[in-house]
Amino acid sequence: MNPKKIPKLVKKNANAPPEGAINSLENEAQDLVYGKHPVLAVLKSDRQINRIWITHKLSSDRRLGGLLKKAKAKGAVITKTEPSRLDSLTHYANHQGIVAQVSPYSYWELEDLITSAKEKTDSPVIVIGDGIEDPHNLGAIIRTTEAMGLQGMVIPQRRAVGVNSTVVKVAAGALENLPVARVVNLNQALEKLKESGFWIYGTTIESSKMLHTIDFSGAVGLVVGSEGKGLSSLTERCCDELVSIPLAGITPSLNASVASAIAIYEICRQRWSKELPP
Repeated sequence: MNPKKIPKLVKKNANAPPEGAINSLENEAQDLVYGKHPVLAVLKSDRQINRIWITHKLSSDRRLGGLLKKAKAKGAVITKTEPSRLDSLTHYANHQGIVAQVSPYSYWELEDLITSAKEKTDSPVIVIGDGIEDPHNLGAIIRTTEAMGLQGMVIPQRRAVGVNSTVVKVAAGALENLPVARVVNLNQALEKLKESGFWIYGTTIESSKMLHTIDFSGAVGLVVGSEGKGLSSLTERCCDELVSIPLAGITPSLNASVASAIAIYEICRQRWSKELPP
């Protein structure tokens, strides 16, 4: 067979990217936001949107019409396409007919996060992730943190997941309203929080101090450990206090995002109860 004829035997996919664009799409996939609620949140925010892929069917949705026009006016390229194209872009994730390629997530500086938190309330609460590796867990924790009205989150750069497309999808728009700082050294960040007046609580299954017996008043830093190992020994030593969630069943531990939600709710419950009239 004459090798010069081989390219003629290759069927070109009508939805495939232009030649030479494969690598750029692979890079873009790191900053994809997909799903109706996450994309709507991005459209309503000030975040730069470079491109939007949307199915022909969804493009007629009235909720999106005006926002898509504004995004286009700001330079976004709007491409109407088939669901199969979005399947390929998101590796068959639940995109719900719309995908946006946005500028990389801009993490906050820790000092700015602390300042912002204190400006919002006299008793801020910041959640700290210690080695969260599952993007679904991180996204769920971010979603709970923002939904409960807390002031921010801190994550480490190493041995932990960052804000990627899966995190954005699971967070369901919460990242557009919750500041997240990413730090090189988590333990130094904890010391910085303590210097700024935060009392640091670490969640663990081994503490004799139960969550509901702790007075979570003042500025609080809540540290949540990784899925398998929990808090590192060094992080435990940096905490002012270690607390546990009492369990009555046979299951020995909880998922990181579930444990975070329970602890966050207890902190908020105590503050709400103090605000109630006698």
